[in-house]
Amino acid sequence: MKQVQLRPTERIDDLLTYDLKIIQSDEVFSFSLDAVLLGRFCSVAPKGRMIDLCTGNGVVPLLLTTRTRAEIWGVEIQERLADMAVRNAEINGLEERLHMLQGDLKTIHETLGHGQFDAVTVNPPYLPVPNGEQNVNEHFAAARHEIYCNLEDVIAASAKLVKAGGKVAMVHRATRLIDICCLMRQYRLEPKRIRYVHARAGEEAMMVLIEGMKDGKPEIRTLPPLIVYDDNQEYCKELKEIYYGGRSSLEFS
Repeated sequence: MKQVQLRPTERIDDLLTYDLKIIQSDEVFSFSLDAVLLGRFCSVAPKGRMIDLCTGNGVVPLLLTTRTRAEIWGVEIQERLADMAVRNAEINGLEERLHMLQGDLKTIHETLGHGQFDAVTVNPPYLPVPNGEQNVNEHFAAARHEIYCNLEDVIAASAKLVKAGGKVAMVHRATRLIDICCLMRQYRLEPKRIRYVHARAGEEAMMVLIEGMKDGKPEIRTLPPLIVYDDNQEYCKELKEIYYGGRSSLEFS
């Protein structure tokens, strides 16, 4: 592990899988299960170019390095998180493959170009901006609420960046599925794979993983659901394999 300077309140956590490390802080939004699932669900090519939007501290690009030799870009609008993403690439010795940028996803195609990526991943903010004054941490607010971008902004940006035949994968709340599918088609991203994520058996889906293809033909596969917790209230076998670096059906479905 390379040495990098940590800010006050920052710490280095173990990502468990493949001995990766990650800088985090309680003052900013830490990665969650959503990002881990997205990093295993999305399609990857053995090499090429990928980009992760709303990358935060760069956790999805870090996880993707365990599945592909592609060069990977990450785009984050918040300066503090973008800086953490840069240093997370450095501490893992991945700075030559991971290119972490501070920027607005709505305009990043002006810098990186149209149709330059084989695949796009994104774990966007899920919630509309609430009404009234909010006494909350600005980093937490931006991660949870559509302050800097909304769902259409995210899908429009993804469509500009991905090449024809390329893939765009997203994790979002299951309740937004119809909105996601309609917007994907509007921007020529044909939904191709869906997987629902349930906290426990018998409960409704809390999240959905969805992947579309740029200019793809209409046809969608609904994959088996992922049940996060087993009867003993522990992570299911599949998630344990993901966290500890095992090969998973999420990776190859």
